[in-house]
Amino acid sequence: MIERKFVAQKMKEFQIQEYITQNLKNVGHSHTKMIKTPLGEKIIISASRPGLIVGRKGQNIKQLTKTLKKRFSLENPQIEISEVENPSLDAKIVAEKIVDALEKFGSEKFKAVGHKIMTDVMRSGALGIEIVVSGKVPSARAKSWRFYSGYLKKCGDIAITGVRKSDAQAQLKTGIIGIKVRIMPPDIKLPDDIELVEQKETSVEETTETAKDETPKEEPKKDKPKRRSRMRKSSGMRSEDSPAKSLKPANSPEKKENESERTKTDENSKLIELKKEMMKINSQIAIGTMPKSPGRVKEIKRTIAKILSIGNEKTTTKRQQEEGRKKE
Repeated sequence: MIERKFVAQKMKEFQIQEYITQNLKNVGHSHTKMIKTPLGEKIIISASRPGLIVGRKGQNIKQLTKTLKKRFSLENPQIEISEVENPSLDAKIVAEKIVDALEKFGSEKFKAVGHKIMTDVMRSGALGIEIVVSGKVPSARAKSWRFYSGYLKKCGDIAITGVRKSDAQAQLKTGIIGIKVRIMPPDIKLPDDIELVEQKETSVEETTETAKDETPKEEPKKDKPKRRSRMRKSSGMRSEDSPAKSLKPANSPEKKENESERTKTDENSKLIELKKEMMKINSQIAIGTMPKSPGRVKEIKRTIAKILSIGNEKTTTKRQQEEGRKKE
């Protein structure tokens, strides 16, 4: 059966991992991987101190390869060592540190050890940590002490897959002390994290361009023949003495168009800002946090309605003017 072969292979991998963890102590061993290649078996050992695994002139690695070849009947084992980037975020290395400290200093200074390691892990960027020390600490009766800080998930899929866990045992004169470590790494993605996407600023430019395109072009006025006034003849004033008429009147159609375009752009920018405010307030309400000024929503709605009504009135007046000119 093919299934039995897969099970036997996984059992072999587990036995190799257990053997390596038992032999490599005080090295900061994190985990091991076994990959099958055409040349042979490739074993990757990740540790915080790879120099101790290699040894002088590679003596320790050579001895390890020989023992693995004989004990587990491997054809051509190739060992690779990879250094852990941030050992204070690895739960197994942290548990090993606590075990070493307790075996060195004893169970009397377990509180100092727990708080020191907890602060080191939180400084390295972890979201949360929990350390549970259980056993005859510090008295003759067995107790369990819990050190925790930050945010840590206890249930759900993230608590199983995302949170890093490890268990270790410290052997003291008083007895065996159990240590549990749970670390929540900073690169984890929680389902609670919500990011609000803001509207692009290019929308303002687009609205201004559309407003320019929508403005109706006025037809050029035909030059009417000039008529001499009878009043000038009676008064005796000459045409030279009369004040020169300005070529363009004060309220020219070009100036009116520019003013209307400016007002339209201002109104569009105001509308966009108000809509952004409404989006932010609605998102706050959806999350569950009440806004600072609850009456602001009504004010925004009123202003939007006023701007839209003014715009509609202007468009209707323009249409009426155009119709009147066409009739003339």
